[in-house]
Amino acid sequence: MRFALILGEVGTGLRRNVSMVVSVVLVTFISLTFVGAAILLQMQIGQMKSFWYDRAQVAIYMCTATSGGENCAGGEASPDQIAAVQAQLDSPTLAPFIDQYYFETHEQAFENFQEQFAGNAVTEYVTADLLNQTYWVNLVDPEQSAVLSESLSGLAGVESVVDQRSYLEQIFSILNAASFTAIGVAALMLVAAVLLIATTIRLSAFSRRRELGIMRLVGASNRFIQTPFILEGIIASLIGSVLAGAAIWAIVRFFVQGYLAVELPFTSFVSDTDSFIVIPILILVGAVLAALSAKFAITRYLKV
Repeated sequence: MRFALILGEVGTGLRRNVSMVVSVVLVTFISLTFVGAAILLQMQIGQMKSFWYDRAQVAIYMCTATSGGENCAGGEASPDQIAAVQAQLDSPTLAPFIDQYYFETHEQAFENFQEQFAGNAVTEYVTADLLNQTYWVNLVDPEQSAVLSESLSGLAGVESVVDQRSYLEQIFSILNAASFTAIGVAALMLVAAVLLIATTIRLSAFSRRRELGIMRLVGASNRFIQTPFILEGIIASLIGSVLAGAAIWAIVRFFVQGYLAVELPFTSFVSDTDSFIVIPILILVGAVLAALSAKFAITRYLKV
């Protein structure tokens, strides 16, 4: 009987404050969608790091006829200088760090360049001799790229030694910035949701002040009085949380897997499994925030 009475009070409160409840649902939905997107973006960054760092190569660019720098004072790298770099790569000092490597000639570099920039006008102005001959090296441990740089950067005929992870770090820093921005927006929206839930509960309590007075007169406990209001906040927030979870699943299913994974098949993306990890987190966060804000609002109202 008591449980049925509490549910009846919850239904009454939701009906009396439909517009405010809808506002709570929408604010919770938007804020938790941002939270979920930020979590997914961090998961995506982690996956891409694991995927690409193991595949990142160290490029040893040999001098061309137009290269500058002390190592390239003699112009294009000679066959002896190229052979000297290969000897270093095969030496007992560097060989333990190297998984495999291969040499890319001017012609191979030019062919790859044309494939990469097919349809771009820049291909008309680039010739094979302008592109570096390059040793592409896969390391056993990509974290030890400094060993190659220290050993080979000073050799004659070597223009530069570049770890491709330096390019990846720039991309990941941009993604991290986007993730932190999403977190910041989500935090502001969550604050708005908490304040809106508290306001909704106080208005609901004010509209039922006579009923609350009667409950107090007949000896109803504070817990019995507070419970319907807390449930109202939780229900409204849960609806928004479920909608946010559905939005996160839809983003992963239709945008990430349905579009990005098809257009960019050369990398790894988050999957439905990752979204199913995020959704319970969103529902839990929404329920806890709603319960705490509703509890605080009704407790303060009853003390007034």
